[in-house]
Amino acid sequence: MADSTGFLKYERALPPRRPVDVRILDWKDVYLSRQSGEDAVYPVAALRQQAARCMDCGIPFCHHGCPLGNLIPEWNDLARREDWQEAIERLHATNNFPEFTGKLCPAPCEGSCVLNLQDSPVTIKQIEWEIIDQAFERGHVQPQAPAERTGRKVAVVGSGPAGLAAAQQLTRAGHEVTVYERADKVGGLLRYGIPEFKMEKAVLDRRLDQMRAEGTRFVTGVEVGGSGEGDLSAEQLRAEFDAVVLAGGATVGRDLPVPGRELAGIHLAMEFLPFGNRQALGELDDPPISARGLDVVIIGGGDTGADCLGTSHRQGARSVTQLEIMPAPPDKRAEGNPWPTYPMIMRISSAHEEGGERLYSVNTERFLGDDDGHVRALLIHEVRRVDGRFEKVEGTERELPAQLVLLAMGFTGAQREGLVETLGLELDARGNVARDGEFMATVPGVFVAGDAGRGQSLIVWAIAEGRAAAGAVDAYLTGSSMLPRPVTPTAVALR
Repeated sequence: MADSTGFLKYERALPPRRPVDVRILDWKDVYLSRQSGEDAVYPVAALRQQAARCMDCGIPFCHHGCPLGNLIPEWNDLARREDWQEAIERLHATNNFPEFTGKLCPAPCEGSCVLNLQDSPVTIKQIEWEIIDQAFERGHVQPQAPAERTGRKVAVVGSGPAGLAAAQQLTRAGHEVTVYERADKVGGLLRYGIPEFKMEKAVLDRRLDQMRAEGTRFVTGVEVGGSGEGDLSAEQLRAEFDAVVLAGGATVGRDLPVPGRELAGIHLAMEFLPFGNRQALGELDDPPISARGLDVVIIGGGDTGADCLGTSHRQGARSVTQLEIMPAPPDKRAEGNPWPTYPMIMRISSAHEEGGERLYSVNTERFLGDDDGHVRALLIHEVRRVDGRFEKVEGTERELPAQLVLLAMGFTGAQREGLVETLGLELDARGNVARDGEFMATVPGVFVAGDAGRGQSLIVWAIAEGRAAAGAVDAYLTGSSMLPRPVTPTAVALR
């Protein structure tokens, strides 16, 4: 550590976001990029100051907050010294895709930073992004083809962060890896779930180019376990491959079975968001589900709800209201949420900056329709917690106008129909695909990584699971493995 007082001299600072009135007119990243003049407003010198704030703790709690085990103090100091080559080597040692986590991870590492005792952690995410951005710009990210091939074939089903991480690790270990994606392009939720304004898809595509150059094969438009023309049956899958990694995610959205749910205009978030992404990418001019000119109500206060909020703004919604049954979180940590656990506090995302109203401690009693069978409003009421349960506050009922309702209340597990059923895989009590301590499902040779086995989680956990499952697959195929296994199937976040 070159500057032992950096955290005293420099305040936490992040690069500015593009002005709201400008960014809601397009789908580009909410942050200025270096290519569009970021250096003028947030130069590398400012980033170096932020890196100098790292205390190089004797016990770096940021390691405990990160399931990947990122070597954060090391690459913080390398960024401070502008040693970009060594910095990306240390970053890639634990994380296949720092450009994804640098944009999308909610940074549990920052929550457990010692400086967060004063609510001013090191800007770890921004430093991570700077390192990988510099690495791509300087040509430090090159294909890493294996020195020799094992002759073993592995299928990875699903091309989200868990599947991509497993595929890259297994390809580099010398196996012949094929990634299957049922959508028309690779990326899973990274492609058609995460809005363009949070991560532009050019960021994804440049990494996929590296993976193809390393030897990973991608097949799109194929439903593995399906029975349609061009699909791959479970029997064909097992006959062709020595091992299979299921990384399809927790794709079953949580529904809201209240009166009026059958009305038109009520959709799960993941029915809505892919159309918005296709619109942003120029693949769709007139999305079949659009917020344009409508009063939109989003039920769910998490990240998916915020994605729906930002998408609705860009589509030209008349008004947007986001509902959450839980009370509003506090501005500072509650007594039951001590450091170094993740701070459960009020957060203002870029989408919330752009407008809309957030209502807390409210519940939807029923959906109200018009004469044409289309939703026109929600009947909502306030709630309070009594003995751990939500109780209606009598006399608080009111109508909330809505012609588009988006359900963003999370996910309930992996899709059962298709591959899970035809392979005969067992599920656990939470609806996830059951697996043992080696990430193997109840059928030998079938492994499970990411949300399909863990349940809905963060991108950093998905990448960690993909890396760990790859180590288990490699050991299964060859008898031993030197691939890292950062997490176990039962590991949980610091709480």
